[in-house]
Amino acid sequence: MISLENLTFHYDREASAVLQDVTLAFYEGSHTALIGPNGCGKTTLLKHLNGLLVPNTGRISVDGMTTTDTASLREIRRRVGMVFQNPDSQIVGMTVEEDVAFGPGNLALPPAEIRRRVDACLERTGMKGLETRAPHTLSGGEKRLLAIAGVLAMAPRYIALDEPTAYLDLPGQRRILEIIRQLQGEGLGIIHISHDLHDIAGADRIVLMDRGAVLIEGTSSEVFRRTDLLESVGIDLPRGWR
Repeated sequence: MISLENLTFHYDREASAVLQDVTLAFYEGSHTALIGPNGCGKTTLLKHLNGLLVPNTGRISVDGMTTTDTASLREIRRRVGMVFQNPDSQIVGMTVEEDVAFGPGNLALPPAEIRRRVDACLERTGMKGLETRAPHTLSGGEKRLLAIAGVLAMAPRYIALDEPTAYLDLPGQRRILEIIRQLQGEGLGIIHISHDLHDIAGADRIVLMDRGAVLIEGTSSEVFRRTDLLESVGIDLPRGWR
């Protein structure tokens, strides 16, 4: 599991804390959704899960390895894959297949294994047939799928997604959400930020955040019945969910 214990983080020690005393756990095979207003710390929390950021105080461990242990960072980042809101920030290859092969190549895997992973991950994400396309020619939805394929090629145990359906049309959104369901069914732990409550209604657990702190966590029914808390941070439930 990924364990966060009393996590506090400042980008600037003179400024207010972006995360304040956050204690949470994320498990393989579970789907946790993070919700809350813009600027509440969701993305900052996500970046702590694989050591892109390290806490000022508190502790984060991934399957027993701490993110402040530099000797463990390579394995932590393999186990916890990150899909950023802007896929352009993590696409590095000149072609689709080259981009998916980048991570396994850094692991010094044999060429045959890299080829197998590239083919399998493109198949899983519906990107088969686009191997030689330049990433800049892809649609926004295809770039998201490419980012997911590149993460999956590292054989992670957890995958953290920052608003993966944002700005996509309805078919693109459904495609991403179906992949998330499939990955959870395969045993991956999913940590998922979204502002669209329909996207995360099927999550096992929802964490509501505001001003860097956790207000409540629980099942969707437990969290969504707390309309007082949701409305206090500007989240209004769709009429049918009241």
